[in-house]
Amino acid sequence: MASAPSTTASTLAAPPHSPLSPARGPRLHATLRLSPAHPASARCCVAPAAPGGLARSRARVRCFAAVKSIGQSEFAAEVLESELPVLVDFVADWCGPCRLIAPVVDWAAVEFDGRVKIVKIDHDANPQLIEEYKVFGLPALILFKNGQEVPGSRREGAITKDKFKQYLEPLLATSTVS
Repeated sequence: MASAPSTTASTLAAPPHSPLSPARGPRLHATLRLSPAHPASARCCVAPAAPGGLARSRARVRCFAAVKSIGQSEFAAEVLESELPVLVDFVADWCGPCRLIAPVVDWAAVEFDGRVKIVKIDHDANPQLIEEYKVFGLPALILFKNGQEVPGSRREGAITKDKFKQYLEPLLATSTVS
């Protein structure tokens, strides 16, 4: 009778020259595939930690579903002139709640695909937009329809997937703008 193959730690470890190898340390750059339920274009990358920083606590995970990062120069074309409603997520790399809500925003981009476009704006790189739209807390969500902010659409702070859905569904159903 044949025995089952051994699954010791040495056989489960990544090959020595793999991007997932522990020998590479804090400069880990790996592309991770999500479950088959997610589109093939959805992927996550582990960005390296800042030099001298703690690799594991400071490494950033960036997910690229249907969420596009834009800046001041693209704001008018991507948000104000969009045919679809646009949910703008104001974020910063140093913001803990922004990192906490990132997977929820990526989920929403897939879940509400075709009904709303979701874009991210880096707080530090776009001070004019931050001032113009009076973004005081991060993360901040603002929905735009027909080039204008939807009244009551501002939301600050982290949010769960269920609360996000409860927040966005009624806003997409309304057709009024400020």
